[in-house]
Amino acid sequence: MPTLTIRNLPQRTVRSLKALARRNGHSMEQEVRDLLEMSLSERAAVLDRIEAGWETQARRPAADEVDRWIRTGRA
Repeated sequence: MPTLTIRNLPQRTVRSLKALARRNGHSMEQEVRDLLEMSLSERAAVLDRIEAGWETQARRPAADEVDRWIRTGRA
């Protein structure tokens, strides 16, 4: 299984992860895996709902239009 190294995490984030892991009864590493998995699952569910909504629309957005929306949202 691949390994992921995350550098330069703020100390506050590390403390929060450790506290959350302790409350959930497992390691900080497991806590991070669970958080990543949950976040990606939620994102996939949102994208599925968006795509399902597109089926009911008369006009589907073009890929460049979606890219522009994403860039705007990140700005």
